[in-house]
Amino acid sequence: MSARPPPDDSGAGACRRRLGRAQRLRSPRLFREAYDGGRRAIGRWMVLWVRSGPDAARRLGVVSSRRVGGAVARNRARRRLREVFRQHRDRLTDEADVVLVARAGCGEAPWNELVEEFLRLARRVGIAGNSRP
Repeated sequence: MSARPPPDDSGAGACRRRLGRAQRLRSPRLFREAYDGGRRAIGRWMVLWVRSGPDAARRLGVVSSRRVGGAVARNRARRRLREVFRQHRDRLTDEADVVLVARAGCGEAPWNELVEEFLRLARRVGIAGNSRP
């Protein structure tokens, strides 16, 4: 039997590892506002939409359509986009909500290309600083 490390119940570390309810866009109205807001940047692996407003708070919404692939491919693409956002959320300078739309091949794209594209698109729409990783 393999020894497993004890679960980390410290709270601070657990919050850093996932996006809680307050950090996710969940209402269809908020997604619609992001799409209608007009600020977007299109990349090879994703499309980044920005929703600004008084109640925007650096939350994330992720969308993937059947064009991305079957259910397994869509779920993988969404997980990867959530992880890119989670790891680089602190670099976002503006109080804005982000909607990431997965494009075909996103689930199999090299990780460093996903990260570079996310940061490039965020800079293009003006929600990230110009500093390099």
